[in-house]
Amino acid sequence: MTSIDLNADLGEGFGRWQLTDDERLLSVVTSANVACGFHAGDAATMRRVCEQAAERGVRIGAQVSYRDLAGFGRRAMDVPPAELAAEVAYQIGALEVFARAAGTRVSYVKPHGALYNRVVHDEEQAGAVVDGVLLADAALPVLGLPGSRLLELAAKAGLPAVQEAFADRAYTDQGTLVPRGQDGAVVTDPEAVVKRSVGLARSGVVASHSGARVEVRARSLCLHGDTPGAVELARRVRARLEESGIRVEAFA
Repeated sequence: MTSIDLNADLGEGFGRWQLTDDERLLSVVTSANVACGFHAGDAATMRRVCEQAAERGVRIGAQVSYRDLAGFGRRAMDVPPAELAAEVAYQIGALEVFARAAGTRVSYVKPHGALYNRVVHDEEQAGAVVDGVLLADAALPVLGLPGSRLLELAAKAGLPAVQEAFADRAYTDQGTLVPRGQDGAVVTDPEAVVKRSVGLARSGVVASHSGARVEVRARSLCLHGDTPGAVELARRVRARLEESGIRVEAFA
């Protein structure tokens, strides 16, 4: 039977500001990419999400990013490799404290926002992320875009490299994500997202922004938690996947 992991970005609040409906999304997804305080999240939020994830058997992933709270980690930044590696390890370590306190562990690492897109092509920044993961835990899987420099370098370093796809983001003809500043970068039609999810899980193929056929074979499918109606959409996606005979289970 075909299987797929469902992951979502969670814990993306700060202080009194709450962005994602963490508790309800954790009843749907199998992996939670938890903000580690650099683009969103704080100590109390990280602890709460880890506890809720552990209660539901959802795997916890460290969603590491550039240090950019004001820009939600979506602004391009130039960080020296040694500094970036240390900051990646720092974020993983912070989340690991709360995961262990909840009776579980950090199960994987996924970059966020501008860092995620940067390490698709930038070997130096991708290498720094890999170095940071190795510093924190030399056995942690790394979640990223198929064909990215990040996954290539992670595999070379002996880290499990896990490919992911996006049901609610538009793709270029080259298999990369359409930048958020461009029209149509986010797929907003719920039925389109549901159909894309099944297609990606079953055949590993999606239509690009221009309509071209793009191969995106992935073990995990990302649904963004900060989009309007995210919980209901996630439920529809999971239900349709299971109705289609696709098993929904964590990759880690």
